[in-house]
Amino acid sequence: MNRRHLIAGASALGLTGLLGRPAFAQETPRKGGVFVMGIGGGSTTDDFDIRKLNDWVPVNQAYMVMNGLVEIDADNRAQPELFESWEAAEGAAEWTFKVRQGVTFHNGKTLTADDIVYSLNLHRGNTGSAAISIAAAFKDVAKVSDSEVRITLESGNADLPYVLSDYHFLVVPEGFQDWSNPIGTGPFKLESMEPGVRARFVRNESYWKPGCANVDAVEVIVINDIAARTNALMSGQVQAINSLDFKTVGLLGQNPNLRIVRSAGGQHFTFLMDCTQAPFADNNVRLAIKHAIDREQLLQTALLGNGRLGNDHPIPSTDRFFNTELPQRVYDPEKAKFYLKAAGLDALNVTLSTSDAAFPGAVDAAAIFRTAASPAGINVELKREPADGYWDSVWMKVPFCMSYWGGRPTADQMLTIAYQSTSAQNDTHWKNEEFDRLLVEARALLDEERRREIYWHLQEILHNEGGAMIPMFGDYLDAVSTQVKGVTPHPMFNLMGARMAEKIWLEG
Repeated sequence: MNRRHLIAGASALGLTGLLGRPAFAQETPRKGGVFVMGIGGGSTTDDFDIRKLNDWVPVNQAYMVMNGLVEIDADNRAQPELFESWEAAEGAAEWTFKVRQGVTFHNGKTLTADDIVYSLNLHRGNTGSAAISIAAAFKDVAKVSDSEVRITLESGNADLPYVLSDYHFLVVPEGFQDWSNPIGTGPFKLESMEPGVRARFVRNESYWKPGCANVDAVEVIVINDIAARTNALMSGQVQAINSLDFKTVGLLGQNPNLRIVRSAGGQHFTFLMDCTQAPFADNNVRLAIKHAIDREQLLQTALLGNGRLGNDHPIPSTDRFFNTELPQRVYDPEKAKFYLKAAGLDALNVTLSTSDAAFPGAVDAAAIFRTAASPAGINVELKREPADGYWDSVWMKVPFCMSYWGGRPTADQMLTIAYQSTSAQNDTHWKNEEFDRLLVEARALLDEERRREIYWHLQEILHNEGGAMIPMFGDYLDAVSTQVKGVTPHPMFNLMGARMAEKIWLEG
């Protein structure tokens, strides 16, 4: 990779599909109508602060108002967005990005390099950003000209365009701070919002992407209860919902007025053990927990087979660096007892915090685990937590809880954001010096074989020592009214990578 190696640009294959409707679609988008979405994953504390986006409602709403630097398309490829092209110096530590021209913010300001530099710097230093571990790799973010930005990394990263697709790296005007009244370059403008309840957005008439922002307005109704969300769709109150209850997929699929949207990707469900708190500070206890769950039963019962088995690391089988030789961990109560004994315990009493806010079916999954763990001498008390405030009051706060991760487009990004010791979202508080060192080494390599070796080893380390029990990967499952057109599966998150409102149109 040399200085003149153009990684991607405005003429990149697939860009037509990104900027407008999917390239394979034959229908012409129709303007007009109001698109009503019922989305689970909202809270009364939600706003548009790009530093702390942490659940489905705020992420989807942020994408309605703001654009990112790079977009991941339906084929899991990095496509230009507000960065229209880029190139890297040899070693992949210095990157130069061209800023898209002719883009304006909702307040009429023209997008320049200053806005992008400011927006990226919101995640650097002691800003409280959830993306601080990713932004920590930025040695310098500098304006070269009004239309060019240079990012210099502490060490090379061949995946930087993918890294910049993270949903925290959205763009606001230079100096912007009013997170309750967002200004972006996105497809819609915020008209009104009651956090955790509902919001309304109206079309940005000067939106720069052709074929997008087709509806006159988008209304978001926050419906955290999955049964209520499903009923809202079936009754016509809303036209799209996310995170289906796996138990109702078959029933919804029989409704001629609805369409199930199934997307396979890196979404996985976790049982999180805080590695700094007893008893989980002892890896023998963590291994006992990992052997005390019947993964196949959980997949078939909680997800009704809508996914794949997990192996206590976050890299999906669809990733090119997935470790195909790591033995699949199976349910083994006797081995769990062995590890408890190694920890000096005859039995283990733990409290597991759970809520369907963690993922649809999480409460049922917790009950399945409790039953499976009992023969191993592990007594699990379930604490059902309220959905509202779960991510503020439970996640990363209690010793043992349930959670999920949406996939990331690269192994490096997934491992960095969730497992690097310095990450603000290292939700098991796990630290391993060898892991951190190898993660940085692999990031800069252009030798794919050596990268594969390292990523395989990193998965093995997490499998054997990490604080997350990851029993299963689940398909993203959404449902939409057949009136909603232009909907396609996407490997990154529900609702077309959280960008459904931007892409779709309504049947006349």
